Amino acid sequence: MRLTAAFEGNLKQFLETEIDRAEIAVTAAVKEATTGLKNRMSAQVTAAGLGTRLARTWRGDVYPQRGRSLHAAGEVYTKAEKIQSGFDEGTVIRSKDGFWLAIPTPNAPKRVMGQKVTPGNFERARGIRLQFVYRKHGPSLLVANQMRASYSRKTGELRGFRKASQRSRDTGRGLTSVVMFWLVPQVKMPKLIRFDSEAANWHRKLPRLVLKYWSNKN
Repeated sequence: MRLTAAFEGNLKQFLETEIDRAEIAVTAAVKEATTGLKNRMSAQVTAAGLGTRLARTWRGDVYPQRGRSLHAAGEVYTKAEKIQSGFDEGTVIRSKDGFWLAIPTPNAPKRVMGQKVTPGNFERARGIRLQFVYRKHGPSLLVANQMRASYSRKTGELRGFRKASQRSRDTGRGLTSVVMFWLVPQVKMPKLIRFDSEAANWHRKLPRLVLKYWSNKN
């Protein structure tokens, strides 16, 4: 018994059509996976409380940038790599000079002189000298003395602290000492984001995404 099979139609045209569909499917799948991973990393940053500004540093590029290809590839990265890798790896941060890291307390302003607050620019901006207070147990402190609390006239809520006037310093009325910085030898950044596991998740989805787009009539 002999079985004979024959292909009907234009084989070359059929193969070209399938290759064209495959290129469309692979490129579309890579684009969806790249965008999905980028969006998930942005969502992780926001959910971790690191702010939308840091979340927007994530980027996703697909190659080739134009057209389609069976060899399409995607790249997901952040413009704030050092910061985000610290929250991914739980990096230990130490002082550059080997002494203390100054961590602002809630009492300290977030910015002074147009810059992120530090003990140095705080002293220059306020015209005061911070007092070092060593503690054997727990972080040591930098304290601002002869300060006055400032309250909102409308709500009565505490707005912050300012240097007391000369009259207040002479009388001693309403003066307070305020902890402005905690001093620690090092800090370990918490692991708040997970890039490798998220990337592996989208990598596993790629075959299914390719089949989804291939099954569509392109």
